[in-house]
Amino acid sequence: MTTSQPRTACTSTTAHAPTTVRFSTTARAARLFAATAVLGGLLVGTAGPALAAAPERTALRTTAQEAAPATVSVTGSGRAAAAPDLAILSVGVEATRKTAKEAMAAQSTAAKALLEVVRKEGIADRDIRTDSLSLSPVYTQNTQGESKVTGYQAGQSFSVKVRDLDRTGQVIGAVNDATGDAGRTNGVVFDVADPSALRVKAREAAFQDAYEKASQHARLSGHRLGRLVSLSEGDSVRPGHGAVPSMPADEPGVPLAPGEIEEQVTVSAVFELV
Repeated sequence: MTTSQPRTACTSTTAHAPTTVRFSTTARAARLFAATAVLGGLLVGTAGPALAAAPERTALRTTAQEAAPATVSVTGSGRAAAAPDLAILSVGVEATRKTAKEAMAAQSTAAKALLEVVRKEGIADRDIRTDSLSLSPVYTQNTQGESKVTGYQAGQSFSVKVRDLDRTGQVIGAVNDATGDAGRTNGVVFDVADPSALRVKAREAAFQDAYEKASQHARLSGHRLGRLVSLSEGDSVRPGHGAVPSMPADEPGVPLAPGEIEEQVTVSAVFELV
């Protein structure tokens, strides 16, 4: 009897051990399943708004594209004219001698005479500028067709601004008298000393031309002209500069017709159509 009791207690302990282990494993599995379910719900809840927002963004982009206004692009041109108040003379001297040294000396003497006379005519030093200075050989072809250097030609040209137009012809005549056969009058260009005011008027005319064109396009297309989107200006042009050719040295005075100076401006504009 005494020996069998411990055996029975031992058998009872051995029989209950597996039951305890099985219960613990089942509990852990249940907790893991519950956590997985909760995480899955969170992921589904997060993805839902994102998926719902995608069609909304597409709709916004489509609406923005449809709402973009129509535009019209035009080019306008404007002109403004005024009487010139400035004459720019292109005058110079030229001398041909047997040697380069002699040619340079001769042109130097003639150039000094030119500068002296234009200063006597009231031209300020700031209005006198040397444009070029040259020295080149002179070739002569003999009967056998061979070219040979027979001399040298030296020259110098000046740009002279005459701010009193009424005295332009007088200055040209004085230069020819002072330089003799060495003198050269290559031309005269009339201009305005300050073209900014002329350019302002041409710009205003160019913009008005562009606006009127855009307004007409809007009316023809069944729209109204909206706001200005962009505006750019091209380079201004001043065509029609007057000029006279070279004249002989014995010409005492030159009658000139200055005419008008014209400024041209072009603009490119983009307007909305509403």
